[in-house]
Amino acid sequence: MTCEACKTIPPVIAEGYENKGSWGEIAGLKTCPATATKALVALYDVFGPAPQTLQGADAVSMALNALVLVPDFFRGGKMEFSWYGNDLSEETKAAKEAFTAMAMDFSAFVPALKDVVGEGKERWEGVEAWGAYGLCWGGKVVALSSGPGTPFKASGQVHPGRLATTDAYHITIPHIVLASNGEDAAIVQQYKDVLGKQGVVETYGGMHHGESFFLPKMNEKKLGWMGARANLKDEANFKEYERG
Repeated sequence: MTCEACKTIPPVIAEGYENKGSWGEIAGLKTCPATATKALVALYDVFGPAPQTLQGADAVSMALNALVLVPDFFRGGKMEFSWYGNDLSEETKAAKEAFTAMAMDFSAFVPALKDVVGEGKERWEGVEAWGAYGLCWGGKVVALSSGPGTPFKASGQVHPGRLATTDAYHITIPHIVLASNGEDAAIVQQYKDVLGKQGVVETYGGMHHGESFFLPKMNEKKLGWMGARANLKDEANFKEYERG
């Protein structure tokens, strides 16, 4: 996902957002391309390329005058909201279990992410620097991709999934963490201590997350405020989405 940059963050739209980019193919994945001197790869949460995620990618593109790619790592698949019901058919349960097993293998997506950058460098020769950020699930993959030999100059996680101190010790580049109140406060503090001056770590205390995205029932209060479950009709969520 990308759009023509104007170095200003556009106003957030609560509903009915239409993305500014276009879909193309790179590294075998559906992605949104354009031209710029710097680029970021944005990784969605388990609910796929939702309007909230794409609107955020457009905002980052405009603010940084950057190319922002949103690869479809799930190749058209995603966690379905309907899978959080109590009375699921055996077929639905099997589909949910298969998707969960695939998505939870975070490290398996690291090579695919690096392939996007590798092919992107060939396609957009004018891009001088690459970065990456991820929402929840995507944040974990980005963290695992930010160690020695990383193709990125900087990276970040937003309401990160499976936040772990071991990942923080692995990171070798400037890294930002925007945590919700659902993350373990001790681990968030450890991230801040480990990253030191090359990191930015902030907790959005009024925003919920929780590790509920693979549980049978979804608590509506446990939301990723910048991802697919962001409720932009809620004033507090809207403001914190803009700030994030």
